[in-house]
Amino acid sequence: MIDLNITIIQSNLHWENMDANLKMFSQKISSIKEKTDLIVLPEMFSTGFTMNNKAMAEPMYGKTVEWMKKKAKEKNCVITGSLIIEEKKKFYNRLVWMLPDGKFKIYDKRHLFRYAGEEKYYSAGKKKLIVELKGWKICPMICYDLRFPVWIRNRLTPNPSPSGEGRNSQMEYDVLLFVANWPERRNHPWKTLLMARAMENQAYIVGVNRIGNDGNNVSHSGDSAVINYKGESISKTKAHEESIETITLSKGELDEWRKAFPAWMDADQFTV
Repeated sequence: MIDLNITIIQSNLHWENMDANLKMFSQKISSIKEKTDLIVLPEMFSTGFTMNNKAMAEPMYGKTVEWMKKKAKEKNCVITGSLIIEEKKKFYNRLVWMLPDGKFKIYDKRHLFRYAGEEKYYSAGKKKLIVELKGWKICPMICYDLRFPVWIRNRLTPNPSPSGEGRNSQMEYDVLLFVANWPERRNHPWKTLLMARAMENQAYIVGVNRIGNDGNNVSHSGDSAVINYKGESISKTKAHEESIETITLSKGELDEWRKAFPAWMDADQFTV
């Protein structure tokens, strides 16, 4: 059973300044000395959470995606985060899952943040994304998606074994990942829901949020965290601080917990 090393980067962002953000994250990524399999950046990491979609959007093979290709190759790991993409005259808050070989997969934010009018400027995604990395199944999401447990639910794959053998392979994912620009004034729901999603889905949770004030003077405390399947924090990142932290996830411990406490076997089955 192979462990997974995840590096979370909690950072302030330069408002609507792609060049400054890419330069900043280049420096941060270069400073990572530990062996890592996955580097996680915040939501809209190249611009901040802006509704200025027409000015800030890029094509799918634009500067930021090319930058992600370069950095993933340099570090020989996956890099993920979301950015603003224009495609067929529509705009998306799109997470890119970039592999070291330059191949990538995408997830478009499903739940657009109505409180900020996000649905007026961006189109909602329709499909979940589940990717594999070193034998781990990972489900990446974006910010506001955290509030919607039905969309997030860790369902069973078809035809589970009656004996309960190979239980881990019967669940959709092992890690649920969120990139965010979640404001400080609602940090209690952020922290609470990260723990709840871990426990109800019997999976590790990774939440990476920005810090600092954005261009609308909205404060962000970060509160980035890695939570285990019991709802316990296993990371040390502090609120309001620039931070780069690498955390090791144990597949063996996850499998043992699912066997010892098989709540997933009693879960209600449904499709969305």
